[in-house]
Amino acid sequence: MNDLRYCIGFKRVTGIGPAKLRALLDHFGGLEAAWRADAAQLREAGLDRRALEYLLAARARMDLDAEVSKVERLGAAALTWNDPRYPPRLNSIDAPPPLLYVKGTFALADQWAVAVVGTRRATAYGREVTRSLVTDLARNGVTIVSGLARGIDGAAHQAALDAGGRTIAVLGHGIDHIYPPEHRKLAGQIVEQGALVTDYPVGTLPEGRNFPPRNRIISGLSLGVLVVEGGLGSGAGITVDFAAEQGRDVFAVPGNILQRTSDLPNKLVQEGATPVLSAEDILERLNLTMVAQHVEARAVIPQDATESRLLELLSADPVHIDDIQRTTGLPIDKVSSTLALMELKGMVRQVGGMNYIVAREARVPYRVD
Repeated sequence: MNDLRYCIGFKRVTGIGPAKLRALLDHFGGLEAAWRADAAQLREAGLDRRALEYLLAARARMDLDAEVSKVERLGAAALTWNDPRYPPRLNSIDAPPPLLYVKGTFALADQWAVAVVGTRRATAYGREVTRSLVTDLARNGVTIVSGLARGIDGAAHQAALDAGGRTIAVLGHGIDHIYPPEHRKLAGQIVEQGALVTDYPVGTLPEGRNFPPRNRIISGLSLGVLVVEGGLGSGAGITVDFAAEQGRDVFAVPGNILQRTSDLPNKLVQEGATPVLSAEDILERLNLTMVAQHVEARAVIPQDATESRLLELLSADPVHIDDIQRTTGLPIDKVSSTLALMELKGMVRQVGGMNYIVAREARVPYRVD
């Protein structure tokens, strides 16, 4: 769907979350039609009174082109559900965020990611354990996902960067803010070796209530969640709850039973989480011992019949997208979206004028900004 500007608009409407947006999309067949629908049509689509009032008020005051420009001026990208750049692992959870604001890069390797979370009041032990485990994970090609918070989060991001690895920070505010402010330099480094990600609109402030919901994205981007330190009822515990709902593995670093910061990981181990004494415990459990090989194979092997068909038609000689569409008989939007995804994977390359060639030598990373 070519509904980015309308998705950005709906994202600014209080009371319309992923479920309501999906219902509107299903009812109207597109977000533009939903955005332009009158009150009676919106009620027929199932919108409740309060959400309807918020939507009508937002529509009256909002300039959608200006909203899109705000994102572009920040050097960021906005990705909808069906954008080929939207992280596929996150897209597989129940009610994935309809829209992600991204600054930096995604890469194929990010499909093999582990979240590392913990207390903001990290002990020396917690910081050292985080540095050691993340260093080994990053050197094995694992992307590290965390929340840019003080303590364990910041230590995890920094260790991944220092090891030359990739890291993704999920924010609890708009992409135009950095919180805590002392992590501005760290955030800049993450943009160069990963991505800042949020589902909050531009301008959203880092208020306390915004942080717990974003934890579903931290776990949703990851194969598993590692808790280093944290108290019972902490934000790390919320991430674990989301992980359990999403079918993600949960790992925990055992700690001193006399330290409150060890309460959560020790309880998780007691309840069946995988205890972690080294990075090998995570790599083996998640079958991440050959990430580089997985990435290489994923980059060049077609994932479905459409990709296979398009790849058969391409060579070192440029072929126009219209010729591809005529030969395959597929809808042009299907051909266009598949080629876009194949280009991001490094399977094909556009050489100007919507002409495509095979480009298997340019494989793994791709930019979203």
